[in-house]
Amino acid sequence: MFGIPGKPALSLTPAAIKQITRLMERDDSMGLRIGVKKGGCAGMEYTMEYVSEVNPHDEVIEEGGARVMIAPMAQMFLFGTEIDYEVSLLESGFKFNNPNVVDACGCGESIKFAEPEAADK
Repeated sequence: MFGIPGKPALSLTPAAIKQITRLMERDDSMGLRIGVKKGGCAGMEYTMEYVSEVNPHDEVIEEGGARVMIAPMAQMFLFGTEIDYEVSLLESGFKFNNPNVVDACGCGESIKFAEPEAADK
């Protein structure tokens, strides 16, 4: 587990809680699993999927009826992230305010994280 004991790895805004709860009810799921994968022009992309069961290695965040599971390989990349849900005239969707991102492409869906520092030998 990464992060600070007693502090959730990520936080949800009221708009995100409302949307996640709505999606859970609509699709009769246990929640959304969030992860990261290689891809996109900046190197990494967020993933979101409905889940019907909790992986014992997932970190589970529950707030206001919303449940988000963080895939094990994504936990270190998502620590400190705030997830929001924004609606505009042209689009709506989840927005990740992630302090670990060092670069993002113009589309806003591809991100880059800092390279891990090599241990001194």
